[in-house]
Amino acid sequence: MDSITITAAHWVYLLGVGAIVLTMIFRANVVVPSIIATFCVALAWTHSPIAALGSIFNASFVAAKELFNIFLVIALMTALLNSLKTLRSDIRMVEPFRAVVKNGHVAYLVLAAVTYGISMFFWPTPAVPLVSAVLLPAAIAAGLPPLAGAVAIAIAGQGMALSSDYVIGVAPGISAKAAGTSAALVGHHALVLSLIVGGIALVLAYLRLRSSIRPAGNDLLVQWQAQSVDTTEAAAIEEGHSFDKAEIARGTRHEKASFSDSDIQREFALVEARRVKWSKLFAVLTPLAFLAVIAVMVLPKLASGLPELKGGDAAALVGGVAGLLMILASLAANGPRKMLDVSADHITDGFVFAFKAMGSVLPIAGFFFMGASETFSAILSLPPDHSPSLLFQLVQGAEHWIPKSQFFVAFGVLVVGMITGIDGSGFSGLPLTGALSGALAPTVGLEPATLAAIGQMGAIWTGGGTLIAWSSLIAVAGFARVSVLDAVRALALPVLTGLAVATVSAVLLWG
Repeated sequence: MDSITITAAHWVYLLGVGAIVLTMIFRANVVVPSIIATFCVALAWTHSPIAALGSIFNASFVAAKELFNIFLVIALMTALLNSLKTLRSDIRMVEPFRAVVKNGHVAYLVLAAVTYGISMFFWPTPAVPLVSAVLLPAAIAAGLPPLAGAVAIAIAGQGMALSSDYVIGVAPGISAKAAGTSAALVGHHALVLSLIVGGIALVLAYLRLRSSIRPAGNDLLVQWQAQSVDTTEAAAIEEGHSFDKAEIARGTRHEKASFSDSDIQREFALVEARRVKWSKLFAVLTPLAFLAVIAVMVLPKLASGLPELKGGDAAALVGGVAGLLMILASLAANGPRKMLDVSADHITDGFVFAFKAMGSVLPIAGFFFMGASETFSAILSLPPDHSPSLLFQLVQGAEHWIPKSQFFVAFGVLVVGMITGIDGSGFSGLPLTGALSGALAPTVGLEPATLAAIGQMGAIWTGGGTLIAWSSLIAVAGFARVSVLDAVRALALPVLTGLAVATVSAVLLWG
């Protein structure tokens, strides 16, 4: 431990981390500070302005190579969703649940369950507008208050589904790459923790709001639809946030803000008669296909003898299934000739969305990748044995100041994750929480995957759309026609309680 030499590059890296965290606290975009910090670290290590300038490009390029599978999966899943919307199969997947919504109590559970299911496959981005348009009106007519509907959707979508991101694997992929561990292991841990946080949050929120549930009546729906959406509050809040995730969420909504039974039938009527059977088929085939994918991912953990997916196999399987379904849905909707052009357009639109949603993460990840020797050497074109592990060596140098408590370190990583989520993006802080997890885990005997999953919970539950008013929670509140600040107040205690219990559980389960 005494042989570790802390150089100027180590101190500059530490200052860069501090500057980025401070920028997040002030709700400003951290891309520029990340680029400047990358330049300064490279200059401090090489003393070459030319190499430092090159590092600005190389850091993002290395991050792009490491994370491109994530962008590809997002693009293919988005392409699939767009092909399903042409057939109106997305509405058919949700519409049958309207018949189950008999009262406000059942409506709360149905909203949460359907939002969670769709968000696991496609992210909350399309799930929130779809559920809000098709199911939320029925839930309100059944007696569920709009605020309770918004809370259920936010907890299940932006919270539970997005924080584990188990199917698409964006969040576990970023966390694992920064922590130097397995994305599959981070994903499994994050899935368990997300269910703990979400289960507690859903129960506590329901207990708080159940007294406002009323007997079913169409007059409730009429009153709700008569309300005008107050955009003043949302615009004022959204103006200062750094990641335009709320606008991304809005961009996937249907033209109508809410569907009645007659509206849904009119949507189905837009599908040509000869393609109705295909519309129904893909409404069933799509969820079944992804349930099969989840089974392939989960069953090896539950039963010995089954082959496990290795490395990027899970992401490849998800992307491959999405790509094949997209081609088949485009063929059903447009015929053999037009399918060739339409499929290409869907994929192009998918990449546009992927880079709009995640492109700004690349320079941020590039800076934090400089904390590990392997990626540091790739960024500066150095031999691996001559590259420092900046963050790991900083942690080793300060090890005698870090309490040897698993609970202390776990809650520390959770708090860091929550701080990085303050800017309103659940993903921008994952390179930091992942890198910290990889550096801190050995000092207290925890797995890096466990700490990375905890940090992921803090970052995404905070910035993804449950605790921060200027996140995509704005879109949820807008669809439900409630105040986003009221939604934050209703979510705060349930979510914070769930995060605390999940962190303790992680240490007890895997410590």
